Amino acid sequence: MNAIHYAIKLFKYEKCDYYIMHAYQDDIYADEDLLEKETLEEITRRTSEKSLKELGIILKEIHEISPNPRHTYNIISSNNMLLDETDKIVDDENIDVIVMGTRGKTNDKKLTFGSHTLQVLKYVQCPVLAIPQGYKYKQPKHTLFPTNYLIPYKRRELKLLCEMVSPYRAVIDMLYISKSKKLSRRQEDNQTFIKEELCKNSLNFKTEKSKHIINAIYTYIKEHDIDLLVMVNTRHSFLESNLFLSIVDELSLHLKIPFLALQNIKRD
Repeated sequence: MNAIHYAIKLFKYEKCDYYIMHAYQDDIYADEDLLEKETLEEITRRTSEKSLKELGIILKEIHEISPNPRHTYNIISSNNMLLDETDKIVDDENIDVIVMGTRGKTNDKKLTFGSHTLQVLKYVQCPVLAIPQGYKYKQPKHTLFPTNYLIPYKRRELKLLCEMVSPYRAVIDMLYISKSKKLSRRQEDNQTFIKEELCKNSLNFKTEKSKHIINAIYTYIKEHDIDLLVMVNTRHSFLESNLFLSIVDELSLHLKIPFLALQNIKRD
């Protein structure tokens, strides 16, 4: 619910279609003792009814807290795995961004994000906005975007970021973490592309001399009162993809602000 509240407030100025989805296949097979006593059809029917009922309660609450005429809400209850259903909806409805809540350290000793959010981040070809548990909505006025300027950014995804934060007159700090301040021609071209695509916002181009990417990001977030972290999942190579996920893994333990993962994938 916390993630839903955040999404509703974040896009309050935009005309939006929201899809609130519950994939319940895991729930059907969760209780093995029950499966021995009752038929699969009966458990599936009950799980489906419960899913629809609870989605209906969420829908009612949304209409009470945000009767925004620009927003339409759809509920999807699916006998499917979360990852597969998310992938399907992204394709069917041409989704711009997936919003997910993340769990606190008390719920899961290993990860704040939890396995579901990490799975979606890793495999679904759509930007993901992860909202930490208990995070109280705050307008995204100061965004941190760490990058090495080496990847060909996707126009659609930069436009998403631009439109998300521009109503709040946001400042976006582009942070290059490197031992060298000098940019190559390719990096300069990519930097220019970013300037053009994020033109509705105020941009700061910063360089931090550091070998430790994660520490540099944490320190910057604390010292500059950042309220949104943006990173790109490169996917260009196995190595780069694993580096991104290890950074996300590490960040998820202590990250207390919303995190937008751009997927750097060309979509129609």
